[in-house]
Amino acid sequence: MGHRMIRIGIVGGTGYTGVELLRLLASHEHADVRVITSRTEAGIKVADLFASLRGRYDLSFSDPAKADLKSCNVVFFATPHGVAMAQARELLEAGVRIIDLAADFRLKDPAVFEQWYGMAHSCPDLLAESVYGLPEVNREAIRTARIIGNPGCYPTAVQLGFLPLLEAGVVDAEHLIADCKSGVSGAGRKAEVGLLFAEASDNFRAYSVAGHRHHPEITQGLANACTAPVKLIFTPHLTPMIRGIHATLYARITRPGVDLQALFEKRYAGEPFVDIMPPGSMPDTRSVRAGNLCRIAVHRPQDGDVAVILAVVDNLVKGAAGQAIQNMNLMIGLPETTGLTALPLLP
Repeated sequence: MGHRMIRIGIVGGTGYTGVELLRLLASHEHADVRVITSRTEAGIKVADLFASLRGRYDLSFSDPAKADLKSCNVVFFATPHGVAMAQARELLEAGVRIIDLAADFRLKDPAVFEQWYGMAHSCPDLLAESVYGLPEVNREAIRTARIIGNPGCYPTAVQLGFLPLLEAGVVDAEHLIADCKSGVSGAGRKAEVGLLFAEASDNFRAYSVAGHRHHPEITQGLANACTAPVKLIFTPHLTPMIRGIHATLYARITRPGVDLQALFEKRYAGEPFVDIMPPGSMPDTRSVRAGNLCRIAVHRPQDGDVAVILAVVDNLVKGAAGQAIQNMNLMIGLPETTGLTALPLLP
């Protein structure tokens, strides 16, 4: 199947993840984006809304009610929570494979989903079948999946940073701390006072300290990696940049002789999109900007009993659209890196 064009639909193409999907798919040799929907922009040419795509897409946004999504091989949902699960069954019955970039298929327990997202899950049976789209954990299951819950941006960085420690059983799983910073694009493309330039620029603050929607998603993934109970303090912060997640992760080491650097290098050997940096490194967010990479540095200050892991991703790429395309490549049977080899942008 690898050489054929993949007919692709995108539901909700006017947000940051939607335009990021379009940017990346434009250089994907097997991608044929047939349909892109938007309730608000129906009839408008994609290139008229996003000048960055001029000359690459002749497509117009279509009304979701009239869009021919069933003729697609793969449909991406770059929509608010609740949209994908409402349309999933009909598309699956037509043989379409689904990658949801929202949270409808991330949390395996429907009650947990309802608690955090304020709506009942409309198709628990499909939720049970869905696969969590973190390729470094679920690669084989992703290949045959009909429906993927694409991970959130914070959960991608935090899980990739903690997983080797928990899988190897070398840290105290009940006292994990994730201190994370995100660029403003992580909040989505919307008008909101706290996201205005004059509010977010030259400013720094924590938010959702009592509980963030990504918390149960992270702990679900970490709990699957070890037998011990997992307890995590997760504190997100808003930084005055557009793209990027920086996760600073703390865990108490319970096996004193462990070589953390070797552990991480072995766990991610051969992973095309995880870069374990040399000892002493401090990865910065711009080293992954616009690239589908998670760069990780492993520290053990003063040779003490605390591991400090630094993980950076671009929240719109490895944290969203790039990872979604990585999942699509696996589902279709293409090389995983297809369309995702562009270098990060610096400065």
